[in-house]
Amino acid sequence: MGGINRSFISGVLAMVLASPAFAQETVPGNQGAEAQAQPNGTGLSDIIVTARRTQERLQTVPVSVTALSGEFLEQQNVLDVTSVPRFTPNLSLLQQSTSLTAVSLFIRGVGNQQPDAATDQAVGVYLDGVYIARAAGAIFDLVDLERIEVLRGPQGTLFGRNTIGGAIQLVTKKPTDEMHLEAKAGYASYDDWFVRGRVDTGFIGGSPIKISLAAMHRERDGYIDNLYTPDSRDPGALRSDAIYAGVEADLGNVTINYNFDFNYRSGTAPYFQLLAATPSVFNYFSQSPNFGGDPFLISPDRINPGLQDGFVDRFGNLRYGAKSRIYGHSLTIAYEPIDELTLKSITGYRRFWQDTILTLDGNGYLRGPVVDFDPASPTGVTVADVGLYNGNNAPQKQWQFSQEFQALGSSGDLNYVAGVYYFYEKASQNNRQALTLVAPTAFLEAFGVPATTAANILANPQLTPGGLIGINLTPTLGFRATSESAAIFGQASWKPSALDGKLEITGGARYTQDRKTLQRTDLPTLTAATVVNNDNISWLGSVNYRFTPDIMAYARVSTGYRSGGIDPQNPQGQLTTYKPEKVTAYELGLKSELFDRHLRLNLSVYQTDYSNLQIQQFQSGSGGATSVVSNAGSARFRGFEAEATAIPFAGLQIDGSVGYVHPDFKEYLYRDPDFTSPTFNQLINVGDEAHLSQTPKWNARIGGQYSVDVGIGTLMLRSDLAYRSRIYFFALDRVNPFNREVSSRPDYDLSARISLSDIQAGNAKIDVGLWGANLTNQRNLDFGIDFGGLGFGAGSYKKPRTFGGDVKVSF
Repeated sequence: MGGINRSFISGVLAMVLASPAFAQETVPGNQGAEAQAQPNGTGLSDIIVTARRTQERLQTVPVSVTALSGEFLEQQNVLDVTSVPRFTPNLSLLQQSTSLTAVSLFIRGVGNQQPDAATDQAVGVYLDGVYIARAAGAIFDLVDLERIEVLRGPQGTLFGRNTIGGAIQLVTKKPTDEMHLEAKAGYASYDDWFVRGRVDTGFIGGSPIKISLAAMHRERDGYIDNLYTPDSRDPGALRSDAIYAGVEADLGNVTINYNFDFNYRSGTAPYFQLLAATPSVFNYFSQSPNFGGDPFLISPDRINPGLQDGFVDRFGNLRYGAKSRIYGHSLTIAYEPIDELTLKSITGYRRFWQDTILTLDGNGYLRGPVVDFDPASPTGVTVADVGLYNGNNAPQKQWQFSQEFQALGSSGDLNYVAGVYYFYEKASQNNRQALTLVAPTAFLEAFGVPATTAANILANPQLTPGGLIGINLTPTLGFRATSESAAIFGQASWKPSALDGKLEITGGARYTQDRKTLQRTDLPTLTAATVVNNDNISWLGSVNYRFTPDIMAYARVSTGYRSGGIDPQNPQGQLTTYKPEKVTAYELGLKSELFDRHLRLNLSVYQTDYSNLQIQQFQSGSGGATSVVSNAGSARFRGFEAEATAIPFAGLQIDGSVGYVHPDFKEYLYRDPDFTSPTFNQLINVGDEAHLSQTPKWNARIGGQYSVDVGIGTLMLRSDLAYRSRIYFFALDRVNPFNREVSSRPDYDLSARISLSDIQAGNAKIDVGLWGANLTNQRNLDFGIDFGGLGFGAGSYKKPRTFGGDVKVSF
């Protein structure tokens, strides 16, 4: 794939923009919060989802689902999945620090904050039915989506392992029946611009084959000024090229769909600045100017301009940013031998590669006194470059293959889905880190400094102001891993005709076998691979009843599991294993459309019980930054979601949602390291101290839009206000002493857009729009890390207030 570069993308765009103009069959964008009026203007139109692997109306599915159409995502300037939580209750989706593609994803408080190449997720992400296994490759440009579906709660029966929190389905647009051309360009603050195009061939030469091709290039400057780099490489800068191709062949009772997606990204992660530090760290690094280095930067408020040092990568190049490459193929073949049966095959292959400079200390080129480990040194001290934390995670790569066979059908009052599934992947990672550990000169032997060197340092106190000295360390974490999974599943729904289809009873089960291996590659001697085998049966039962054609209630009990695994990040090099995490979830829901379909109101309340809870505990110290996974106990999460869409009168739509998550950690086991404590080195239950990690307890949104025909086109005004409560990034204050300092305050995110669409210009239609994001200019963290073991906490601030405009032309 190295040959696919910007020149190729530019050529694709040129081809799209130069294609002849033809009309397109209009497909209504009526999914989710943006559900629009029916063609006659009398009420809300239907929303079609595939939450149970077959197309159904949202209001008939006994699952808590939010669906967002491609049209709505386009209006909201959503270019990747990181913006989706603004419109979805109880979804938290954060871009991981340093990476351009890694996501930290939680639904109803359940997720994973570890983006390494071997740790499983708790929320499954699917692109056209193909599972995306790694968080490190889950952020990519959404070039041409038909819709996004967010399924809340365990989806272990139909979607399998690692969906205990829920699943996100990304569904791309299929090729259209007639030739169609579309191009769009936009420009915003910080020289943020993009150009995107799509061409549909329609049925080619009377054949049953139709093709769509889309491409997008976008780039922006950084929004924090790093005095060491030009604007185009400042923190927050991005360059991205993406293409998407779809081929569909309708061969009567056989339909074949092939999809290809590719995304290359390069840029610099958001500025990760220091927010708090211990007195020792502050005093030591503040002396940097005295030794010829940059000033030490630390502040609880946004720093701009700033200083961020680069890092010499494995090829000897000084770099400040990251680059990644993601691509995938999927082939779906559906065969319908009779009207009541569809046999489907879904084959997927995906590949991910990333090279990241870590840049996590928010400081420039600092200098200070460090331990000189040369036995010939008379003082044991030398002045050298120092830094809080930096490195190069490269290469991080993964490839995966999956195959699924499904049978979807009906027999009398029974509808069913059954299938088998196979998945295999290989992944590897090599993370070279560099840090300076600050140590009191009086206790150097406790930090592994030879006694003779420590004595020489103590004998020369004038060289170590304040009695502090640095120890430069370069820990490395490398591993390779494999994962293999096989499953068989089935689910059936019975609608007795004696009750006119008002009652539906559903049951299903899935049996899964997993096998994982992992081998450390950074140790002096290559050790044998550790192997873990797990199996599980997940099941589902639900009952729903339609009281009227527009009101349905349901009760649902479901289970799921996140497979056990091998922890690759133990700083001592030990490979420890952990057990599968299992859940049982109970949910009651109501789906309704009232006042002649002028109001849609969907409600759900839930309780989720967890056993063998997999806890990812971030640690930092002489071994660098690691995240150790262990089974720490059990928990119960309770909460609710409510979503509503109303059309009070023609042209006006009001929509909103609210979500709440309340955690109750029944058992959160922690080994007490305090040697002065009576429970020293004992496992103690600290469940009453635990925070809900990376998930707000409350989140809500209210939005509205007004559309009116003004003669030359349709004028639309839209505004959305999204709220979320405080986010803690770590569970325990006693482990992460800066947890509160790096938490993100409550956020009120206001956005607005004004557009004029359907402007007729010959055979073309033109849409123009102006928009603003973060209009309240909230200065809250979008990610934080507590490097407590190294004596500091750091984080990155969300993008400031921005304005932009765009133009779309379609034929």
